[in-house]
Amino acid sequence: MMASLADIALALKRAERVLICGHVMPDGDCLGSVLALGLAMERLGKMVTMAGPDPVPEIFDFLPGVERFLVGKPPPDEYDTLIVLDCPARERLGRCYCDMVDKDLVIINIDHHTGTKLFGTYTYIDPQAAAVGEILFDLLKLMEIKIDLDIAVCLYTAIFTDTGSFKYDNVKPDTHRRAAKLLEAGVSPAQINIKVHEEKPVEAVLLIGAAINTLSVSPCGRVSWMIVTRDILHSTGAEDEHTEGLVNYARSLKGAEVGLLFHELKNGEYKISFRSKDYVNVNELAALFGGGGHQRAAGCVMNGELDKVKEKIITAAVLASRGSLE
Repeated sequence: MMASLADIALALKRAERVLICGHVMPDGDCLGSVLALGLAMERLGKMVTMAGPDPVPEIFDFLPGVERFLVGKPPPDEYDTLIVLDCPARERLGRCYCDMVDKDLVIINIDHHTGTKLFGTYTYIDPQAAAVGEILFDLLKLMEIKIDLDIAVCLYTAIFTDTGSFKYDNVKPDTHRRAAKLLEAGVSPAQINIKVHEEKPVEAVLLIGAAINTLSVSPCGRVSWMIVTRDILHSTGAEDEHTEGLVNYARSLKGAEVGLLFHELKNGEYKISFRSKDYVNVNELAALFGGGGHQRAAGCVMNGELDKVKEKIITAAVLASRGSLE
């Protein structure tokens, strides 16, 4: 059922043995939120497991509690509550965690994506929130759980990353107010910025150059795109996680409204990242291909030959840049 934050708070207080998990290919909001809530629940004396289907990207190794984040199949412990964070559809949990949604558990689903598919005993969705980290900040305040430095670092990282370092238009006055409170708890914004943006391995920097070498622009100039194939990853020594943020280089071109990244996955599928600058709702654009996300940042996964995938996506993106998706 759709729930209020007060409903969620009450359900969390009733929980005893809790599994908290996020989506496949976890980002900063996903990881920061899972860890922040896990640490907070432990402050209440709960038995907590923090987990997810995919490994933690190395840029987030600094997050408090990350060493306890379990990857892959959940442990055989018996839980009474499953908390799902930053996950707009149960399929995004990966196969083993997706199956847990059908178990006899209290399921709490907290998200901020537009078009989130409802599932769970209690569902709280706030598309106006810049990050799930913002929702959790309010939730912990409501529950009167002290936000200590460890929790604050996790929440700040969640908000920092999902707002593009506070530069996207999902940033509101309250976003900065919440961030200010986290700074008052001891968070160093300079150190978070260094950890997230300025400690890249050489392979990740080589990948940036290789991806930029694939940069193309539509004749109208409003859509630009880059490609990362398995061969490019192998030649640079980079990992899939190092593609995070590459799409922003495509969007950054003067005159470009939509930036795209075509990233070939290990299974041969293509992950397409969409970013827009001003007026194109890329959530709607990605939804045409079974994906989704936010107005200015979204994604989807497609099967097929790269040229055909590109043609479909780029054609739709050009139409969207003209103001017509139909």
